[in-house]
Amino acid sequence: MDVLIADDQTLVRAGFRSIVEGEPDLRVVAEAGDGAQAVEAAARTRPDVVLMDIRMPGTDGLEATRRIAADPRLAGVRVVILTTFDLDEYVYSALRAGASGFLLKDTEPAELLHAVRVAARGDALLAPAVTRRLIAEFADRIKEPPPATRLAGLTEREREVLAAVAAGLSNEELAARLVVSPATAKTHVSRVLTKLGARDRAQLVVIAYETGVVRPGWLS
Repeated sequence: MDVLIADDQTLVRAGFRSIVEGEPDLRVVAEAGDGAQAVEAAARTRPDVVLMDIRMPGTDGLEATRRIAADPRLAGVRVVILTTFDLDEYVYSALRAGASGFLLKDTEPAELLHAVRVAARGDALLAPAVTRRLIAEFADRIKEPPPATRLAGLTEREREVLAAVAAGLSNEELAARLVVSPATAKTHVSRVLTKLGARDRAQLVVIAYETGVVRPGWLS
């Protein structure tokens, strides 16, 4: 798996590089000191995962995430936001823009490596309770179309799937809840992603909160 590290601090990049390249299945293909460099490097190297600092000079990580997520040529690139604050409005905006999740910069190496692999598979980093707490903190500040409009194309089963994804259920757990095969559960999730125009599960969680499918506190 190829990883791009974007952070304005050389020592931070060196630390992450050391952790990532200590794994036989991971390699760092590029580094970037600001968002503009990150976008250029992503377009050039097409990494599986970008570890993106949210606060950088010039083009910040939020704008860089937007540009990467909006580029159809980079549809397979997953962005994981790095931040020093677990409740950061910029991180929430990045999740809305297409980031697959976020990590605190002081996370343990094993958790960082796990996050890279999870993101590379196309899954979202939903397990940490802080992710849902962040979404709950900021979701009600965003004015979105009423659920009846935005979710009109979803069947009742697909709304159930959306709520389950927001709760952090894996395809296997979703399959057990719906009493279907994991392959069928994955198909349901794919259909919801397509109908809502979402990049991955992280955006589905944001949509679920913003449209009232789930409410802050329901998943605590």
